[in-house]
Amino acid sequence: MSKRLLLAVLCAVAAPGVVSTAAAQNRTSGQWEVPRTPDGRPDLQGNWTNQTLTPLQRREGQGPVYTPEEVARIEQGSVDRFIRGEQPSDPNRSAPRAGGSVGGYNNVYFELGHQVAVVDGEPRTSLVTFPSNGRIPAFTPEGERQIQESRDLKGQFSEFDHPELRPIAERCLLSYGSPAGPPMLPTTGYNSNYTIVQTPDHVLIMTEMVHDARIIRIGSGPRLPEHIRPWFGDSWGRWEGDVLVVETTNINLRQEFSANVGATLAGGQDPHPSEQMKVTERFSRVDEETILYEFTVDDPTVYTESWGGQIPMTRMNERLYEYACQEGNYGLENVLRGARYQERMEAQATSASSRD
Repeated sequence: MSKRLLLAVLCAVAAPGVVSTAAAQNRTSGQWEVPRTPDGRPDLQGNWTNQTLTPLQRREGQGPVYTPEEVARIEQGSVDRFIRGEQPSDPNRSAPRAGGSVGGYNNVYFELGHQVAVVDGEPRTSLVTFPSNGRIPAFTPEGERQIQESRDLKGQFSEFDHPELRPIAERCLLSYGSPAGPPMLPTTGYNSNYTIVQTPDHVLIMTEMVHDARIIRIGSGPRLPEHIRPWFGDSWGRWEGDVLVVETTNINLRQEFSANVGATLAGGQDPHPSEQMKVTERFSRVDEETILYEFTVDDPTVYTESWGGQIPMTRMNERLYEYACQEGNYGLENVLRGARYQERMEAQATSASSRD
């Protein structure tokens, strides 16, 4: 168990729902001051994580804030699952069934979070805060058309016919889910960690997942031409007092926005952004251990209304390591090679059967 995971477990057991107690005491006592860079701006630099037990969307009919009893049950359940997963494997267990699943990562690799997200002292039931029901709004007819069009296109092929049919996350073009954003959403598996580097005219946010990096320019320079749409879009930032505000346009039309890693790996069920999509983000240092990240998604072509939320990013006092993600994409090559082998075997069996 890493020191960070062990500390998270101990904190969750000792004080469910409490985030950065010392920092909160400093705020109320007036001792804490916003750290600043040499040019006088709030210092956002360092390693941060936004992993949390709070889901992106709120359950139907649920209120916006957990009760203390709910927080204790959710966080203790996470600790219990973590401890169970840390138990050694049975050396006398039987082999997996032939042709069946051999399983995936064990618990050592997962970081599902051990605490709910707390903002303004409230343990939140969802990261989405508007609309007021805490849920991503319905798709427009155009958004629904996009989803159906994608399904119809893929339905013409077998899922392993060519590399372009495989999800962009599997191809290691972008992170699983949407941790790099924008908006920057925690994954449902692991590595929702970031390194922020800051200069007077740039802010770089490096995401651990697939080592994606966003470079945000500070100022009001010219936007990219409409036809140039890089991954993560064209981001420009400005300071409004002590808050870094970032507006992103020109987002690649193939980029997906989902906090569901499984859905992203399966090709996604969310519509892609339209040419009008804009994401506005706000970064605020609220205490020594926390950046409050706020986001708004505007895309009237795809969504029936704007939506957004708040996610605390907590200081992580450990290093981030390279997430190589199939270096050279050897994995994808072998996936397709295996599919071609299966096709040859099926063709040979059919040919032998016809001769008989």
